[in-house]
Parts: sequence; C-alpha cells; structure tokens
Amino acid sequence: MPPAFRNSHARHSADRRRFLLGTAAALGAAGAAAFGLPGTASARTAQTPRASATGTLYIASDSTAQTYNSGYYPQAGWGQTLPGFFSSSVTVANRAIGGRSSRSFIEQGRLAAIHQVIAPGDYLFVQFGHNDATVGNAERYTSPADYKEYLRNDYIRGTRARGATPVIVTPVSRRSYNASTGQFNVSFPAYVDAAKAVAAEEGAPLVDLSALSRAYLNSIGIEASKNVFLWLNPGQYPNFPNGISDDTHFQEYGATQMSRLVAQAVARLGLPISGEVRNTAV
Repeated sequence: MPPAFRNSHARHSADRRRFLLGTAAALGAAGAAAFGLPGTASARTAQTPRASATGTLYIASDSTAQTYNSGYYPQAGWGQTLPGFFSSSVTVANRAIGGRSSRSFIEQGRLAAIHQVIAPGDYLFVQFGHNDATVGNAERYTSPADYKEYLRNDYIRGTRARGATPVIVTPVSRRSYNASTGQFNVSFPAYVDAAKAVAAEEGAPLVDLSALSRAYLNSIGIEASKNVFLWLNPGQYPNFPNGISDDTHFQEYGATQMSRLVAQAVARLGLPISGEVRNTAV
C-alpha cells in the first residue's frame, strides 16, 4: 500500500460518520410505503430532514460503490469514500448494494425507496453494468437494450418527476488488461455505450467513470493497480487472513481514487453541486 495512504482509515472516519447520518435520515422517512411501484409518482408521506440548502446525493449502484463495515476492512466502495470530496453542505446517502443490476435494484423496491424520500434539489447518481452483464444469472442479467430503457424510464425520468437531478455514471473499470500492450480494457463496453447514449438522448449529466478509471489505471500501470483493487497478501489484514486477489472490488485506497475521479468530473458538470467539490488534488 502506498506510504501516503497508511493512515487513510483514520482520515476517513469523520466522513463515514457524516455518510451514516445522511443515510439514516433518508431511510427513516421511507416507511412502509417505500416499496411501491418504481417510476410512479407518489406523495411524500414524511419530510426528510434537510442537512443543508444543497441537498442530498443518493447513490444507486452495486458492490463497487457500496459501503462496507469494519469487518471487511480494507475493502471499500467509491460511494463510501465520496463524502470526503464534498463540502459539509452535501450529504451522501449511499444506497449501493452488492449483487444488484439496474433491473433487480428496481424489482426489489430499492429505487422506489429512494424515490420515496428524494426531493427537489437532491441528486441520484446511478452506476450499474457489472451485474447486468452476468448472462448466466437470471436474477441479475439485463440486456444492454433493457438496461438503457431502465436508465431512461426509471432512473432518469422517474427521478426528474420528483424534482431531483439524475446523474448517469458509466461502470467503473475492472482490473482487466491486455498483457501485450499493458493497457487496460474497456469493461462492459455495451453497457458503457448504452449509458452514454441514454444520457445524451435525455440530456442527463454524465460521469464517464469507465474512461476516467481506465485512464487512471493506465497511468499507474498493471502492478501498481494491485494497490487499487482488493489484492491482499495472506496475513496482511485480519479480515482476509488467507489473502485475496480480486480484480473487481477496491481497497480503501482504490475506492478513494475512484471517488476522487467522480468528484473531479462533477466539478466540471456545471451543476449547483459542482461548486461543493473539495480536496480533489492528488
């Protein structure tokens, strides 16, 4: 692990507390009606306490973005470390959860739970693709064409119907590379293309995390990318006594680099939240 990141666990504790407070506030308003039909208008049965005039940034995504408890350290998702790159005016409510695709996140009522509490001035960051592409898993698999329409109808239009702003995030890169060239491959290209196309068609803000993460990985190289992903030696961390070689999920250091890329992109979008980006210098 790079020396500059040895004390990262302590550095992000305050951000985690702020994240947990924001998520708890959002969940408290959901109530029994949180699992209504996705994409349909519904009255807010309870008002979510507003942390600031800027509002709440919700995240709908999978295990690459989710928040992990201390029993998984140093594993982390980019949504977990994202609060560190915004001012205190922004509350991050990370609803990302492992194993979900754009379709199953809707079918399980998770998008409806967000739509129950999201309000004008809030944001919904949407990143799927990893699980959508699992052809052999009927619960998760979503064709690129269906994925595009879920993004359009449920995530983009359904969020706008509630006065909030959807932000489409292309799927973050895996540790997949061409051994001959040393360059990293585009992960889930059909889903990347679909996400970019629907964002353009709907005029939705886009964070091309696929391209940004790939450029970053190319800049540090194949060997150094092990410090980004969950590559751990046996005995290095108590939570992974046998070590692990995981080319999809991130160590806290890697999750922080991915959330830094997200925040840098948000700063360039020209949204009200763009002016709240902080601490993105490497």
